[in-house]
Amino acid sequence: MILFNYETDFELANESKTEQWISSIISEYGFEEGDINYIFCDDEYLLKLNVEFLKHDTLTDIISFDYTLGKLISGDIYISVERVKENALVFCQTLDNELNRVLIHGILHYFGYKDKTEVDIVTMRNEEDKCLAKFNKL
Repeated sequence: MILFNYETDFELANESKTEQWISSIISEYGFEEGDINYIFCDDEYLLKLNVEFLKHDTLTDIISFDYTLGKLISGDIYISVERVKENALVFCQTLDNELNRVLIHGILHYFGYKDKTEVDIVTMRNEEDKCLAKFNKL
């Protein structure tokens, strides 16, 4: 089950389409959908989590806590709407496109994709692009 939670003044434009898209990606990659919670928040909220749990005193757009067991995908994905908005401007993207990229980025981490090395980053971006193309076809 995919749930969307809001800790800031923001709501997804189309929760059902987004949920359908994420569910289809999970299935296409050969995984099963468990309990996935998206928590939309602001920079301050996510910075506190980043410092407390990851010991990083920096702003970020996403932090994901992975509770996946085998092929059953579960976790909590925290997204700073402020960071996503700023990144959309920096990368010349629409807010919706950048938000969808971040939404699926967390799921791809649960599949085992990393983004620490240059090679990993390129692979992650390619997978994000494939998933985004599928969203646009719904």
